[in-house]
Amino acid sequence: MFDVQAVKADFPILATTVHGGQKLVYLDSGATSQKPRQVLDAERDYYEQSNAAVHRGAHALAEAATSAFEHARARIAQFVGAQAPDLIFTKNATEGLNLSAYAFSNATAIAQWDEAIVDPRFVLKPGDSVVVTEMEHHSNLVPWQELCRKTGATLRWIPLTEDGRLDLSHLSSIIDETTRVVSVVHQSNILGTINPVREIMDQAHAVGAIGVVDACQSIPHMPVNVDALGADLLAWSGHKMLGPTGIGCLWGTPDVLSSMPPVLSGGSMIELVQMESSTYAPPPQRFEAGTPVVAQAVALSAAVDYLQALGMREVQSHEQALTEYALKGLNDLDGVRVIGPDTIVDRGSAISFVVDSLHPHDVGQVLDSRGVAVRVGHHCAWPTCRRFGVPSTTRMSPYIYNDESDIDAALEGIVAAQKYFGVK
Repeated sequence: MFDVQAVKADFPILATTVHGGQKLVYLDSGATSQKPRQVLDAERDYYEQSNAAVHRGAHALAEAATSAFEHARARIAQFVGAQAPDLIFTKNATEGLNLSAYAFSNATAIAQWDEAIVDPRFVLKPGDSVVVTEMEHHSNLVPWQELCRKTGATLRWIPLTEDGRLDLSHLSSIIDETTRVVSVVHQSNILGTINPVREIMDQAHAVGAIGVVDACQSIPHMPVNVDALGADLLAWSGHKMLGPTGIGCLWGTPDVLSSMPPVLSGGSMIELVQMESSTYAPPPQRFEAGTPVVAQAVALSAAVDYLQALGMREVQSHEQALTEYALKGLNDLDGVRVIGPDTIVDRGSAISFVVDSLHPHDVGQVLDSRGVAVRVGHHCAWPTCRRFGVPSTTRMSPYIYNDESDIDAALEGIVAAQKYFGVK
């Protein structure tokens, strides 16, 4: 197990104080993680030593920048058991999921004029279905709603049980011969639930559907191998795994990526351009139009190095211990109810809860006044909140730089909120 205090020392922001001297206790890593010096240094070093346009220049800086960029791609791909040509850089996971959905939309539009040049797997029509789950982040729900609206396909979803897990009892009737795409979250950002993605992907493939996975909350927190998950496309963000903002990743199988039409077009993604028409470069360049996120990729590669040095199994074990500690502490408080699984079995460290007679914003405000940073609201998962009959929740999401004292600070803040508002 790694030394949490040594890890915390690598994060300059965690030494700051807020509200006139309160020690910062950061428990909002499910929204965005903090960045260690090693990542900050990597991005600055790139700009100071190698900054240039990649892939096009013949000078020394351009060669150095291209080498750094493609090394980062290979390093990040290796982290999830993938090959570099199958990894596309995006600006965030939302863009990656939209890129996936728009590939279907674009293929459907092209097929109206020339069916021969598109892969029929990406063509949707009325009577087809798209399947998601009731716990999706809006980024993995709204793009598929839009796809259905444009194509006439029907949106279906796998429902939730009372304890915050997927109800798979009718999976074969939800994912059936009409299903063209199945897009599900690996680990819920609001419930913490870790879903049986492989089982769902296998059912998708059994009916010829393409499987998509939102891995934003899993890749930063546990060992993930893309082949083991069985997905065709998988998206995640850099900023949730110690990396910078402005970069995400979309991984795909070579078969699917080579068949997907591009979404953004312009420079860098072309093979041959004539006045009448153009042809496109192979993946991943086909999906990286314009100047790519070079500095961010270099920094994200440094984040991967940092996590790998800790060991992803050790990261997962540390978070499981903190989650178990937090769940027990919350369950021991009167008037506090956890929304989602109340054990660490198939569960991550995002913990949402409600406090009787208190709005989550009031709980969050009292915690913030004590230096404890948590997230409040519907967490971009409004349908999930409705499923459990709550307008919103308070969420704590610890990470590698947290320990039990941080959880204690949050628990003490909840009690202080109850006392402040006179509900205890």
